[in-house]
Amino acid sequence: MTDARELAAAAKAIVDSNRYMTLATADESGAPWASPVWFASADYRGFFWVSAPGARHSRNLAARPQVGIVIFDSQVPGGTGQAVYMSATAEEVAGAGIDEGIEVFSRRSEAQGLPVWTSDQVRSPARHRLYRAVPSEHFVLGPRDERIPINMEA
Repeated sequence: MTDARELAAAAKAIVDSNRYMTLATADESGAPWASPVWFASADYRGFFWVSAPGARHSRNLAARPQVGIVIFDSQVPGGTGQAVYMSATAEEVAGAGIDEGIEVFSRRSEAQGLPVWTSDQVRSPARHRLYRAVPSEHFVLGPRDERIPINMEA
C-alpha cells in the first residue's frame, strides 16, 4: 500500500475499528506516562476522551500539552499489526466547546452500547472532564519501518 488514498483509507479503518488509543504524555520534568483511553473521533482531526482531572495523564496535560497517540489493534497476530501514529496538542475542553465535544463523544458511546454522556457529567464539580487532542500530523509505518505521513482529509 503506497497510494496516499489507500494509506488514508487504511488509517481511517484503524481509527474506526478501535475503541482505545494510547495517549503518551509527560510531566513538567519530562517523565513519560502512557495511558489507554476510550476515545471518539471528530472527522479524524479531533480525538475526545473523558478522564478524571486528577489522573496522571490529565495532570501531565495541564503542565505539557504535547502528546503522542497511537491507535492499533492488539489482537492481530504478530507481524501483521498496523497502527496510526499522531503528534498532537491536547487540552481539557472548556466553555462552549464542551457541548459540541460531548456530543461527538456521546454519539460514539451510544453507538457502541455504552451510556449517553451529557455536558453536566464533565463540568465541575462532576468527577470527569472532557479532553481533546488535535493532531498536527498523522502517519503510518511503511514496510521498512519508515514513517509515512498521511492526510486524513483525503
